Amino acid sequence: MKKYSVGIDLGGTKILIALVERESGKVVDFVKKKTKKDKGPKNITSKMIEGVEELLHGRDISQISSIGAGSAGQIDRKNGTVISAVNLDCYDLNIKKILEDKFNLPVFLGNDVEVSALGEQKFGAGKGCNDFVCIFVGTGVGSAIIKDGKYISGATGTAGEIGHMIVDLNGRQCACGAHGCLEAYASRSAIEHRIEGALKKGRKSCILEYLETGKSITSSMIQKSIEREDELVLQYVTEASEYLSGGIASIINFINPELIILGGGLIEAVDYFYEKTVKKARAKSLPIPAEKVQFKKAQLGDFSGVIGAAFLEDRVL
Repeated sequence: MKKYSVGIDLGGTKILIALVERESGKVVDFVKKKTKKDKGPKNITSKMIEGVEELLHGRDISQISSIGAGSAGQIDRKNGTVISAVNLDCYDLNIKKILEDKFNLPVFLGNDVEVSALGEQKFGAGKGCNDFVCIFVGTGVGSAIIKDGKYISGATGTAGEIGHMIVDLNGRQCACGAHGCLEAYASRSAIEHRIEGALKKGRKSCILEYLETGKSITSSMIQKSIEREDELVLQYVTEASEYLSGGIASIINFINPELIILGGGLIEAVDYFYEKTVKKARAKSLPIPAEKVQFKKAQLGDFSGVIGAAFLEDRVL
């Protein structure tokens, strides 16, 4: 009899819930719930439970070995609690208890980029490599460090917060409350805010042709605008690339990894952003580690998080 796990990816714009075959890592089925405008513990919890119920409806629960979840923010892995996730507006949310009480299955929790790195390590761009850093660019900017095949969590379990590296001492305010954090400059959200601000000031852009009233700017809209060489969009994507490449160069110099895996919607959709960032990161790094390090795009796409989360039960947390 085949065995499966449920993987949950709690992100700033959506919750992705998937049924994953344990032997192959294949996503058998999935459910997606939008979260961009409906955040906070009550909304996140209800959408997460609703999604798992939809996914498991009519299935043999005896074939499900566990539920794994990856959440943005700072995580208490032992107790299964989201301590602080500003992009979800959730604090001290005990996901483990909520899901175990509801579904009577063992539940495991990790950081969202940690589980994405686990997915890429087992079945994607990190397969066969024991020394890499995984960086995902989305609502925020997060990373995970794999050394000697093991995830490095740090003294308080918060290692890898590249998005909160300070890149401008007196800079923009980040969602975390600090000023000058990398994700306030290099995330998709940061690009979106810069474009929206310029449009309100009357600057012209073809992105308006794709933007419906009340809707948000997406990575695909950014890509379409770049294909048309839109001056405004190119300006702010290039600016974000400058900051991200600086952050990555610092990681290369400090950690000296064999491989850097870049993922997230912006990386996947916008080749210009990826290629510009990689080129500039090499140029800004020290010559010897810059020559050695490899770059790859995440290979599992949207599913890297849910696949990794499904295998959290195999990891000693």
